[in-house]
Amino acid sequence: MQSPQARRSAVADGEAAERFVAERLRADGWTVLSHRWRGAAGELDLVVERAGKLRVVEVKLRRPDDPVGLEAITGQKLDRITRAADAWLQDHHAPYDEICLLIALVERSPGGWTIQWFDDPV
Repeated sequence: MQSPQARRSAVADGEAAERFVAERLRADGWTVLSHRWRGAAGELDLVVERAGKLRVVEVKLRRPDDPVGLEAITGQKLDRITRAADAWLQDHHAPYDEICLLIALVERSPGGWTIQWFDDPV
């Protein structure tokens, strides 16, 4: 179990990773529609849109020595993301040509931030 200080640090690091991903997506022409959206069904890290394509973005911060990647996105986690995305879509009525999950595995090392993208990996 993490100490309260370690938990606060982990939350702050996760928020920094989400901001980094949001900025990269903006630089690639995506519009951030929601960041840290919360609803009764759960939370979404980011929801972005570009040219009628919607991406629900799950950001996972990894430590440089952490070999876990997509395995961190369990079936249970996917179910929560799906329920939250459905709730988000009910609140944001817009026609989208495509709606997909985008996973961003973020690593921060002394050399800077890196992202591995997995577009609709399920």
